[in-house]
Amino acid sequence: MSGGGLPRRPTMVDVARRAGVSVKTVSRVVNGAPNVAPDLADRVLAAVADLGFRRNGLASTLRSGQATATIGLIIEEIANPFYATIAAAVAEVAREHDTVLVMASSEEDPDREKHLLLDLCSRRVDGLLVVPAGFDHSFLRAEVQMGLPVVFLDRPAGGLLADTVLLDNRGGARAGVERLVERGHRRIAVLLDSMSVYTMRERVAGAQEACAAAGIGYDDVLIRDGVRDPQAAARTVAELLDRPDPPTALFGTNNRITVGILGELWRRGGAEELLGFDDFELSHLMPRPLTVVSYDAHAFGRSAAELLFRRITGNRSWPSTTVLPTRVIDRGVRT
Repeated sequence: MSGGGLPRRPTMVDVARRAGVSVKTVSRVVNGAPNVAPDLADRVLAAVADLGFRRNGLASTLRSGQATATIGLIIEEIANPFYATIAAAVAEVAREHDTVLVMASSEEDPDREKHLLLDLCSRRVDGLLVVPAGFDHSFLRAEVQMGLPVVFLDRPAGGLLADTVLLDNRGGARAGVERLVERGHRRIAVLLDSMSVYTMRERVAGAQEACAAAGIGYDDVLIRDGVRDPQAAARTVAELLDRPDPPTALFGTNNRITVGILGELWRRGGAEELLGFDDFELSHLMPRPLTVVSYDAHAFGRSAAELLFRRITGNRSWPSTTVLPTRVIDRGVRT
C-alpha cells in the first residue's frame, strides 16, 4: 500500500480512496450512523473488508467522552509473586466486566509512577488501581475531582483522599513475633527493605509491640534496614549470626527477604527460628520448620478491583479503607 517501506495499518483515508467516497462517509459507516445511502455503505464495507481496516475504538471514545472500557493497574515489581497474584486477580475481575486491563510497573520509582499514572489519565481509562511507590499523589486530585475512580492497594496514597485496601500488617507481624516469644526467643532480628515504606514501618511496629508486651527490651542492632533482595538478606544473616551475641530467631518482613534468610540458614545448617511475612510457593515442603504470616493475595486483588468497579458504576460514598486479615501458619517440617 505504501511502496517498499514497512507495511502500515490502513486508515479511513485509504478506505475512502478505495471506495470512491469522502472520509466523512467512511466515518459515518464504520461508526454506525443512520441515513447513509445503501450503495455507498456497501462500497465502504467492501473496501473495509478488502483492506482489513479496523476502527480505532479508543480514538472514538476519546472524542465522544464515553467510557473506554479500560482500567489501569500500576504495581511495583512484575517479577514479585505478590504483585503477580494481585495482577491476575484484577485481570479476572476486569474480564467479568468486559474491560481491558492495562498494567505497568513503577519499578519503585516515584517519578516513573507519576509519568505512568498521568499517561493512563490521558488515555481516559475508566479507573486506576495503584500500588504506590511515591509519597505525594496530589497530582491526581484534579482527575479524581472530575470523577476518575482511584483505588490504592497495599499502601495509602500521599496527599490524596482515596479508597485504600490494606493488609493487617501490624497485627500480622505482632501475632507472628508473639509466636516466637511463646517459643522462648528473646533475641529476634528483624530484616526489612526500608522504613520509608508504609508496610515495613507497620510490620516493624507490630514486632516491637509484641516484644514490649513480653517485657523484652529491643536491641537496635537487631533491626536491619536496606535489605532489598534475597542476596542482601543472606549477607545480613551471615553478619548477624557471626556476632558474639547472635539472634536466636529472625523475622523477614517480605517474601524475598525470607527466601534469602532461608537460603543462608540452610547453607549454614542453622537451627535458628524463622518467621516470614508473606507466604511463598512450596513453603509447606521446606525440609526445616518456619512460620509465615499468610493472607489471601488473590482476594486482596479482587477486593480492590471490585471496589474500583463499584465506583465506576456509580457508587459515590465517602472513600473507605479496607483492611484484610492475616494469619500465622507453621510451615515446613517440624521434629
